[in-house]
Amino acid sequence: MRIPVLTPAIAFPSPERATPEGIVAVGGDASPERLLAAYNSGIFPWPHEGLPLLWFCPDPRFVLVPTEAHLPRSLRKRARRGPYEVRTDTAFAEVMRGCSEVPRPGQDGTWITEELMAGYVRLHALGYAHSIECWQEDRLVGGLYGVSLGGLFFGESMFARAPDASKVAFATLLGNLVHWGFDLVDCQAYTTHLERFGAVEWPRRRFLRTLRACLERPTRMGPWRFELSPAEAVDLLRRDEVGAG
Repeated sequence: MRIPVLTPAIAFPSPERATPEGIVAVGGDASPERLLAAYNSGIFPWPHEGLPLLWFCPDPRFVLVPTEAHLPRSLRKRARRGPYEVRTDTAFAEVMRGCSEVPRPGQDGTWITEELMAGYVRLHALGYAHSIECWQEDRLVGGLYGVSLGGLFFGESMFARAPDASKVAFATLLGNLVHWGFDLVDCQAYTTHLERFGAVEWPRRRFLRTLRACLERPTRMGPWRFELSPAEAVDLLRRDEVGAG
């Protein structure tokens, strides 16, 4: 299958025309305008070394409905004890840098390039990209970042330098998304880590249909300020607690 190459005009082929690997298009830059066009179409960038910028919409799509999240008992306890302070949109570039620097099993290097970082930092300044940060004694010890459009949060990457720091940040995000009435978190591709939170695989067609409905709602622009603390957020997620892990 021939992969379309992006022209200078901001336009993407239909995600339904993706390759079996989920590649929709090749080329273009990581400008805020192009990133927004991609997310509005259910597409995300995923750089690969030695190749032009690749744009993906995989089938199936890994997603999490915030109201159906599962939280381990140990995570609830850690969030309630309050060893971390969770902040939002105060250190976006630092969170991206942390995500790019933390070693990951099976990965050599990082897909978060300088070009990609610059694009998301600009998208953050426009109010669409957000960082959820875990702080301990004024030291950034974990967090995550992503993009918000309508009733959908597109999660990009997370990191931790202290026990459960990224998990506390993510659980706090989920509780606040429920509080704000968000419909879905896009997790992109399967991971066992997010499966434990309750993420599931949807057919691409279902994801795109839900995306269109989510985009009919107004976007909650940044900078964000959470209304629920970590303890309040996990208490709002009232599904049965799962094992101690």
